[in-house]
Amino acid sequence: MSFRSIPKVELHTHLEGCAPPAFIRGLAKEKNIDISGIFDANGGYAFRDFDHFLQIYEAACTTLQSPEDFRRLTMAVLEETAAHGVVYMETFVSPDFCGGGDLAAWKDYLAAMVDAADEAEAKLGITLKGIVTGIRHFGPEACKPAAKCAVETFGDFVTGYGMAGGEMAGRPADYAYSFDMAREAGIPLTCHAGEWGGPSMVAETIRHLGVTRIGHGIGAIDDRALLDEIIEKEIVLEVCPGSNVVLKAVGGWDAHPIVKLRDAGVKVTVSTDDPPFFHTTMTAEYDMLNRTFGWGEDDFRAMNETALAAAFCDEDTRARVAKRLEPAQ
Repeated sequence: MSFRSIPKVELHTHLEGCAPPAFIRGLAKEKNIDISGIFDANGGYAFRDFDHFLQIYEAACTTLQSPEDFRRLTMAVLEETAAHGVVYMETFVSPDFCGGGDLAAWKDYLAAMVDAADEAEAKLGITLKGIVTGIRHFGPEACKPAAKCAVETFGDFVTGYGMAGGEMAGRPADYAYSFDMAREAGIPLTCHAGEWGGPSMVAETIRHLGVTRIGHGIGAIDDRALLDEIIEKEIVLEVCPGSNVVLKAVGGWDAHPIVKLRDAGVKVTVSTDDPPFFHTTMTAEYDMLNRTFGWGEDDFRAMNETALAAAFCDEDTRARVAKRLEPAQ
C-alpha cells in the first residue's frame, strides 16, 4: 500500500534544497548560467559525499537571484510537497541566499515567499512556516546577520531560528551569540547536530544553544545518558532517514536508529531534508519505514501528533492543522 494520502506534518526541510532539478535548470537557462556540471545523466543532482553535496547545493542556489525567483520556488515546492499529503511544513530559509544577509533585501525576499505560501494554503491546503537559518560553515560571524534577520521579521511566517550547513565547522558554543539573540526575542530554536558529530555534538548543542529541537540527532543513540537528558528536556528530533541513508550517515535503512530512539522514549519526527537531492518524498519515507520496520498508520498518526506539538507555530495554526490530521469520517 501507499501512504501518500495520510495527512502529514514535516518539520525539517531546506527550501532551496527542495527545488526540483528541472526548476533549477529552467532558471539557469533563463539567466544563461552554466551549472550543467551539477546534474547527472538522468537530470538529477549529482554529488559524491556530504561535502560535495554542500557544493552542489550552493551552486544550484546561484540561480536564485531575486524575490520573484523565491516566490516561484516556494510555489513549486509546496505543490510537490502537498501532493504527498503534507498539510503543514516548516522550511529552513537562509538570508545568505536571499540578499546576502542584508536585512532590507531579506524583507523583500520574505514578502515573496509569504505571497506564495498564502496562495498555496488557499489552493492546496498546506501551511508553510519559515525557520531563519545561519549557515554553520560560513562561520560564527556570518550567523549574526541571519539571527538579526530572524529577530526583525519574527512573526506569522518566520517562527523559528536555527543553524544548518557543515556540522563539523567549529563547536556549538562558537555560535552561542546568534542563538542568544534569537532566544532573547522569544524565537523557538533548532539546530542540526548528530548527523555527523556523534553524541558529543548533540550534547553541546543542547547545553550551549538551548534548543528545543535537534535536526537529525541520530548520533545520540550511542550515549544512554544523553538520551535520558533528551527525554527529560523533551527535545524533539527532526529525523531524516532517507537523507541519512543516501549521504551514508548510516549503513542503510536496516541500520537506521530511528526505531531504537523511539523505543528508548525519544520524541522523533520524520522529514525529507532535501528531497530531490536524496530521491525521496514523504510518501517514500513512510513506505520505507513500513517496509523496514513495520510501521503502520497508528505509528504515523502518533508521529504526526508529536510533530505538530513540536511545530514552531501559534496555537490557532496548531488547532487548524490538527483538524487536517483527523481521520476522514
